[in-house]
Amino acid sequence: MGVEKKSLSTGDYVAELVATSVYVGEIPIIPGTFGTIPGLFIYVMASMLGVPTWAYLLLIAALYFVGAWAAGRAEIISGKKDDGRIVIDEVVGAMITMFYMPLDWRLLIAGFFAFRFFDVLKPGFSKVQKIRGGHGVMIDDVFAGVMANISLWLLIWVVSLFY
Repeated sequence: MGVEKKSLSTGDYVAELVATSVYVGEIPIIPGTFGTIPGLFIYVMASMLGVPTWAYLLLIAALYFVGAWAAGRAEIISGKKDDGRIVIDEVVGAMITMFYMPLDWRLLIAGFFAFRFFDVLKPGFSKVQKIRGGHGVMIDDVFAGVMANISLWLLIWVVSLFY
């Protein structure tokens, strides 16, 4: 007889649904990279729908706090610190990367790579992951998103010097 798994509450299922970004985090290879895509999709949809900047920022903040709750709960359920299946942090980080950017496919691709670069390397901010719970899962991606956003604005500025 196998070990019986503890039954999960409805809140646990919701937390896993949010933390895995509707199960995108269940993709067995590079889930963090795949987890970036829903964040970019949200940015594209918000841009196409003309969502005001303040509302997009409010959406980022809401997803951060809901994501911190869900990530913290998912860590408890899985028993793993920053379980690789948790990708809501990548969603929020990608949204921050594209904050206030003009909608352009080239910036979307550059933003994807810039965010993944900063998310993987965590230059100067790797220690923030030691924060306990969901905020520890989320905060490094916030930093990566801010750094990627700044990098995109620098790229736009450099390109504008030549065109």
